[in-house]
Amino acid sequence: MTSARTRVGVVGCGLIAQTMHLHYLAELDDRFEIAALCDLSEDVLAACASRYSVKRTFTDWEELLREPLDAVLILSSGNHAPAAVAAAEAGLHVFVEKPMAISAAEGSRMVAAAESAGVRLMVGTMKRYDPAYERLIELLPELSGVRLVQVTTLESPIAPYVLHFPLARPQATPAAALAAIQAEDDRLSAAALGPQADELTRSVYRDILLDNLVHEFNMLRGALGEPTAVTSARLASETVLVSLSFGDVECHLSWVDLPGIAHYRQELAFYAPDGRITLTLPSPFLRNTPGVVTVEGGEPGTPHAWRREEVVAYDEAFKRELIAFHDAIVNGVEPRTPGTDGLRDVLLCEAVARVHLSGEPAIEPTAISAAEGAR
Repeated sequence: MTSARTRVGVVGCGLIAQTMHLHYLAELDDRFEIAALCDLSEDVLAACASRYSVKRTFTDWEELLREPLDAVLILSSGNHAPAAVAAAEAGLHVFVEKPMAISAAEGSRMVAAAESAGVRLMVGTMKRYDPAYERLIELLPELSGVRLVQVTTLESPIAPYVLHFPLARPQATPAAALAAIQAEDDRLSAAALGPQADELTRSVYRDILLDNLVHEFNMLRGALGEPTAVTSARLASETVLVSLSFGDVECHLSWVDLPGIAHYRQELAFYAPDGRITLTLPSPFLRNTPGVVTVEGGEPGTPHAWRREEVVAYDEAFKRELIAFHDAIVNGVEPRTPGTDGLRDVLLCEAVARVHLSGEPAIEPTAISAAEGAR
């Protein structure tokens, strides 16, 4: 039986592990014990083990799974499915960073393994746990019929946002292992999109849709439910434009890479006849920097209009999702982002890429039956 203090093994000690997850696991030491670490880089392993007083370290995740653990956090790059499936089969609860998988077929394997073993599978789409996002969800029912949603993400380089962190960087990582990870990514991306997908589409699918826009898709789904269609998509290495329908609500999403300035900005704007609500989120690498919810309204037929900005809390979304993971394990509380939720995100990313390739709309793009058939 799992104790209240959950013994976790961490697979992958790279950027997101060092800037967020290890920090908050240690801060939440009443709930978690970091029992083991795994990374391809021995020097990164040694640095992280020293910083967090972890005695057990491995360069092979299969060896880590033999440790006496309650749960595993899979934070590595590349295909998460093999480690996630093996962990579930070993009776361990699994937290996996987004994207949960490179293809819906792999994500479906992960969901099936967790369900068969009776363990929790949770996906780290942390923005669903952001206090400002939660406030947005509270306010949306006050609008009398949303007509249009506009999502705009101004991407910027990560490096300026993480310079202040004491990062351990790999001095030597096995070239063969990195090449194998890349080859597996390429194989799974090609399998997900089919032979008609060109190299640019596969690259945008992997590096932008799955790694970046999965957050926007996940937040939209959390706010509006499942999309009824992807109506258009244009994918390029610097710009992605997507139109989706959520029943009668139309959504237009724009993502643009602006590498010349360190000013990340993400907005989700909901427009209704009687009001507007906009969620603005900062770089996710700035700990405890709050999002802002802007609410606008007015008096019909008059010039009177008003606007207010709300800062809800300074709680960190990464920390709050780990609390939710612990709550799911210990108290049986269903998290907002279980494995099936992450699977729907991967299905949506696949559908967007296919719409770009074919020019034809994708109907009910997040229907899980599509993944079940691919397993």
